[in-house]
Amino acid sequence: MIPIAIPQLGEKEIQAIANLNASGPVSPGVKVQEFEEKFAEYIGAKYAIMTSSGSTALQLMLLAAGIKPGDKVITTPFNFSAAADSIVLCGAEPVFIDVEEYSFNMSSAALKQALQTVSGVKAVLVTHLYGLPADMAEIVGLADSCGIQVFEDTFQALGARIDGRRVGSIGRAGAFSFHAVHNMTCAGGGMITTNDSRLAEAAQQLVNLPQGRVRPQLMSGIYCKSNDLQAVIGIEQLARLAGFNRERQLNAFYYSGNITNSAIILPLIRRKREHVYNFYTIQTRCRDKLLSYLLNSGIQAQVFYPHLIQKLSSYQRLAFHDCGCPVAEQLSNHVLSLPVHPALTLDQLQYTVDKLNDYAG
Repeated sequence: MIPIAIPQLGEKEIQAIANLNASGPVSPGVKVQEFEEKFAEYIGAKYAIMTSSGSTALQLMLLAAGIKPGDKVITTPFNFSAAADSIVLCGAEPVFIDVEEYSFNMSSAALKQALQTVSGVKAVLVTHLYGLPADMAEIVGLADSCGIQVFEDTFQALGARIDGRRVGSIGRAGAFSFHAVHNMTCAGGGMITTNDSRLAEAAQQLVNLPQGRVRPQLMSGIYCKSNDLQAVIGIEQLARLAGFNRERQLNAFYYSGNITNSAIILPLIRRKREHVYNFYTIQTRCRDKLLSYLLNSGIQAQVFYPHLIQKLSSYQRLAFHDCGCPVAEQLSNHVLSLPVHPALTLDQLQYTVDKLNDYAG
């Protein structure tokens, strides 16, 4: 089976862990700070705060920015639920708007309409889906005109750039995940990046709140601290990230240059936006049949995401505002992601291309 993702951990990461174990107990400290500094420099942000996971990074980012019960936060429903979950965990209400058909990202037209019709909106949480940056210039411009904050969910787009600026440095703050399926991993962990000193200080206090101190009610029971073990892996992974992303891009270019089946719509490439291909996601009306065919052929294609967030059973008892998302609904039935990770061989790429081109429906 050609897997959908393979974490790229090697000798340097193993040696870094061995060196850490030889030096003493594993606890948040010098290596966490070193990783934060290197990560902030890479992203082009003044501050980076490491957390225990991407999900806690999202929630802490919003809490540190002052998102509170009763607020509304605009986001998109065609996504992993962690973004919307972070809004709910702040006591706020997600406002779901539609996405663009070919970029899969937040629709500026839908955002403009929501800002004109929904009251009580305090922020916009933008996801850069599958590795392609959203239209941040338009989104930030619309939000700024209404005095609304913009935050970035950058889980799938680490290293992606818009006009030379890396995602995670454009909104008021960005949240990253180092889960094993993403472009680099720390065996878990997350990161908040920002140029706002007040938000950075508030986030750092939330992460490091000592035992015995009272946490905000909505964070009860959440462990937020990272550790030096994750940090030393992250330092080595960050040094290799440019190579990882280049391999992903080359693999994606190979697909785009060789898939000729007219039943398949290839992913969009946008001018002045660097795509880092956390997933190579195609569209097809025969998605479910094609998925079965690929799996039976030994190719671990996968559907991200088959259900809109507001239709998940866990959301049926929660407060949210649905602005209508017909494009997102269509995409949830048509998208299919292919393996594009750096460990793919040329033979595996060609085999996948041949299977796709041979498919007759």
